[in-house]
Amino acid sequence: MVRNDQDTFEITKKVLLEVASLAWQGKLEEEKDTLPYKMIPGPKPQFRCCVYREREIIRERIRLAQGICPSGHDTKNIVQVITAACEDCPIQRFTVTSNCQNCLGKACMNSCHFGAISKGKDRVHIDHDKCRECGMCAKACPYNAITESVRPCIRTCPVDAITMDEYGLCTIDEKKCIQCGMCTHGCPFDAIGVKSFMVDVINMIKNGRKVIAMTAPATEGQFGPEITMDSWRTALKKIGFADMKELGLGGDMTAGAEAKEWAEAYDRGEKKTTSCCPAFVNMIRLHYPELADRISTTVSPMCAVSRLLKEKDPYCVTVFIGPCQAKKSEALDISNKGNADYVLTYDEILAMLEAKGIRLEAEPFKEKQATKFGKRFGDSGGVSSEVLQCMKEEGRDPSGIKVSVCSGAAECRKALLLLKAGKLQDDFIEGMVCTDGCVGGPARQKSPAEFRRDRDAMIAKAGLDNVHDNLKAQDADQIEMHTG
Repeated sequence: MVRNDQDTFEITKKVLLEVASLAWQGKLEEEKDTLPYKMIPGPKPQFRCCVYREREIIRERIRLAQGICPSGHDTKNIVQVITAACEDCPIQRFTVTSNCQNCLGKACMNSCHFGAISKGKDRVHIDHDKCRECGMCAKACPYNAITESVRPCIRTCPVDAITMDEYGLCTIDEKKCIQCGMCTHGCPFDAIGVKSFMVDVINMIKNGRKVIAMTAPATEGQFGPEITMDSWRTALKKIGFADMKELGLGGDMTAGAEAKEWAEAYDRGEKKTTSCCPAFVNMIRLHYPELADRISTTVSPMCAVSRLLKEKDPYCVTVFIGPCQAKKSEALDISNKGNADYVLTYDEILAMLEAKGIRLEAEPFKEKQATKFGKRFGDSGGVSSEVLQCMKEEGRDPSGIKVSVCSGAAECRKALLLLKAGKLQDDFIEGMVCTDGCVGGPARQKSPAEFRRDRDAMIAKAGLDNVHDNLKAQDADQIEMHTG
């Protein structure tokens, strides 16, 4: 899978591996200050202007890998700017190209209300000190001679939370940021990163705590058709996890509870939204607060399985593993009792495994924990599909229920605006900020199409068919499934 930050991301992965290795050895605190010199020995730079800047980037990434803000000024936001890596992209948003005919009409000049455009010898000129980047000149030009360029970090943010400071460096407005993580791979210089809980998890394991992994439905198929959930369980136990639970079961639990909630809301004529995508929930709370009461009170699959595990052992430590970075913000939300203690992305857990010399190996299916519906919970449309399936199992005909399935932030915003205006024709909104759903998350290892090909072949071998029967078999039908 080719990414904007393909080469620079290799540096990030190397930092995670080095930090994980030192944490396993118990040497992180004493050797973290020398790690930048080990990785960047010099005297010649490897990827930036000088070894000093390269080492500073490594230092800031080490701090992120420890769960600390790279700037030293700690904030609650998971997504952080690595200032040393930000290149101050010299991009002027509007540029006059050679297509300009220097025409007599001067529609561009007449459309500018700030006096930023003047006549030149061969083409018009934009004074960027006066330009307010309104775009009226580009719209007015009959030759399309004025082009618009947007910095990639700004372009990838779905909620306009990224701006530039007076020095041209990236700044994240934490009052707008929904912590989806899209920007982390939007920057070709890899100058935006996410705090990691990796060192905390390693320390929990080393201290003898009972640490249980919870693998996202999007895991099956990310690493090839032979890497099953049993492959993950074996590998994780080798590095000290006590056990692993499949979050497809959490999808079954969530759908069972949400089916009841949706049915009651439908009978009352109320419209509701899903609650499983934390970035979508953050979007509603921060940008459409008047719709907060429409969010389903059913907890996410991550919280559901964590509660199930803590019901059996209140002292266990639960760790989510998946492609979602916004899950980290959900884990930090103390209002959801019993939620996961920590969240790891695939890159972080792979670094932990590699640091101990453990590889994922092909294994046949041994234990079935989730239905085929729960295993597809991370797909766009997977949530509503399973909720409607639960209604059928309860003897209710869901054929009249209409769901707005939103794949990606743009579709989510559109549906929420319609709901806010009272013009939404559908009964419910299934919102996933990542295009294609969780399977398109920023920490995914494959494209959604490649993933689904392998995952669907695996589901045919390992997916159960009845949600409610599975909940009873897993003792999951008695867990409190609502927020609070």
